[in-house]
Amino acid sequence: MASSTTPAPTAETRASRLVSLSPDALAFRRPARTLWRDAWHQFTRHRLAMGGLAVLALLILMTVVGPYLWPIPYNKLDYAMGLTGPSATHPFGTDDLGHDLFARALWGGRVSLAVGIVAVAIAISLGTFVGAISGYFGGHLDNVLMRITDIFLSLPQLPLLLLTIYLFRDLLRSTIGPEAGIFVLIVVVIGILNWMPVARLVRASFLSLKQKEFVEAARSIGNKDGRIIWVHILPNVLSPVLVAATLGVGSAIITESALSFLGLGFPSDVPTWGRMLYDAQNYIEIAPYWAIFPGLLIFAAVLSINYMGDGLRDALDPRRSA
Repeated sequence: MASSTTPAPTAETRASRLVSLSPDALAFRRPARTLWRDAWHQFTRHRLAMGGLAVLALLILMTVVGPYLWPIPYNKLDYAMGLTGPSATHPFGTDDLGHDLFARALWGGRVSLAVGIVAVAIAISLGTFVGAISGYFGGHLDNVLMRITDIFLSLPQLPLLLLTIYLFRDLLRSTIGPEAGIFVLIVVVIGILNWMPVARLVRASFLSLKQKEFVEAARSIGNKDGRIIWVHILPNVLSPVLVAATLGVGSAIITESALSFLGLGFPSDVPTWGRMLYDAQNYIEIAPYWAIFPGLLIFAAVLSINYMGDGLRDALDPRRSA
């Protein structure tokens, strides 16, 4: 009895079938998109997110390249031009010592944006690690890690942040340096006090994904727990983590600005946006521009990052994919 099994089509056969398709049929065929390519396609359709990306890119470009292109150094003193309003020479005006506020805003943006990015990187890394270990192994380890998370969530963040910086600021300034010491202290404290929501988010995702078939298949072929966590499960959890990271950057920038405004941030010779607001508070009536322009830069940076987070959340939502 002859076998009824049909041979598998060869590459030449598949190519000939594709060529034989009509132009109308070929028009409806589109190349397959990956997850990240499809997310980028959805992200570009979000107008507010694209506007936020453009504003943030402009701010980063200004703070990185601007200090080298602007002719006035940020630390140049000119007492004769003290408290001068905005002009063509000084677009943001000058402070009481004659510093060009535009140059100081360009330089200070580096510090403010760096604090936001590094602090969130610490929070995301710590939260992802705790959430992954807790959600994957469960049991007593999950119980202990979640109770530690609850303890950190119950702490009053702002008073604890102020107390920590007040106690260790002088020590790190003397050991590391006045600028590097306060930078390390601020980013570490902000990161340590903001990892808990990420840990809970990652834990919930791990509890759901570790029961899936692809995880069981990876375990059945001999993959170790570490490889299953970091190679098979974690890439499927990155979407909400990335959204949390974008929103956390704006929160970290505001926190650093609040610390500098309270006088517990960077020293006066490091012109962060928050420090500029702190220096301007005594001159708010006679020189309001001194506070307006740094405040607008903080507002633009945080708002653009929040819009990007909204767009990224919609782009990575499979229910919204087209």
